[in-house]
Amino acid sequence: MKRRLAAILAADVVGYSAMVQRDEVGAIQTVKGHISAFEPQLALHHGRIVKKMGDGFLAEFTSVVEAVACAVELQKTATERNQSLGSDDQVVFRIGVHAGDIIEDDN
Repeated sequence: MKRRLAAILAADVVGYSAMVQRDEVGAIQTVKGHISAFEPQLALHHGRIVKKMGDGFLAEFTSVVEAVACAVELQKTATERNQSLGSDDQVVFRIGVHAGDIIEDDN
């Protein structure tokens, strides 16, 4: 088993279940759009998505500083995208950053 130090950014949507209950298709499309819009910032900060879930994702970085800087930019991007949405359709991301060992396993 190989271990290495990494910074992990975890992001998920606040109130996702309620959004899906109101408008399943719209909520899924809106969240996917936000996450797609995040990808250039992730790459710019040397991060990569390692796992996607319905309402969020995990991204790996080699630097905690880069992960935190990226989190700030992702929140700005989400805020900008939300300006064109109604209050019930806005997507608010909860983002945390953790530094620790990860285990490399086949993929």
